[in-house]
Amino acid sequence: MQFHKYQGTGNDFVLIDNRSGELQLTAEQIERICHRRFGIGADGLMLFNEHAGYDFEMKYFNADGRPGSLCGNGSRCIIRFAYDLGIQKNMYCFLASDGPHQAELFPNGQIRIHMNDVEVIQTFGDDLFMNTGSPHVVRFVAGLQELDVYNTGKSIRYHEQYAPGGTNVNFLERTPDPNRIYVRTYERGVEDETYSCGTGVTACALALAHSDRIVRETIVGTKGGQLMVQYKTADFTSFQEICLTGPATKVFHGEIDLS
Repeated sequence: MQFHKYQGTGNDFVLIDNRSGELQLTAEQIERICHRRFGIGADGLMLFNEHAGYDFEMKYFNADGRPGSLCGNGSRCIIRFAYDLGIQKNMYCFLASDGPHQAELFPNGQIRIHMNDVEVIQTFGDDLFMNTGSPHVVRFVAGLQELDVYNTGKSIRYHEQYAPGGTNVNFLERTPDPNRIYVRTYERGVEDETYSCGTGVTACALALAHSDRIVRETIVGTKGGQLMVQYKTADFTSFQEICLTGPATKVFHGEIDLS
């Protein structure tokens, strides 16, 4: 099988051109492909499918082989993949698990994904919970670099409060610049901390606005680099015109034996 490897701020993915519609992968095959010892190694896998009325359909799978919800960094990577496949335009319209999305590719290589509206933010203790295409908990913390993200995140991810599907977990630390925050994320499906999570970064920017009641163009630092989140809101509980902007880069391509 021919494959391509892309990364967006360190969140890495295997991408496969499946416009023929012939490829059928099992959960076990996807998990092996994404394994960092026995496969290619990735946080997830995406099929680039044909779909009438859209430039393409993004079919996303988590590293555990199960179908995933929206992936923000993966969305930027698949836009870059579309461009590299010869679908070269400034504005794209694609279909993801949570519905249609638009995306812009800028001359400097940055890619902006237009996210769906967030209608409600819930509070559980000191944590905020919302769905930015994927479910996310946001917890404000201090001393983020020393935090045990794996164990703390895992305990929240599997908490009965978020059953049965569980949740992704983000830890947000403020910086001296009110427009900049730093985020670390435990991702379900990967079941570990990742270098970056696009929908998680988006959730953190909205959580900051919800908490401070101030609209900000937010620069979010992650282990893998910086992302920018923009949005509009009237009540700081629901958010519209949400955009996530950042890079996406091809790493390599090759072939793998699935037998």
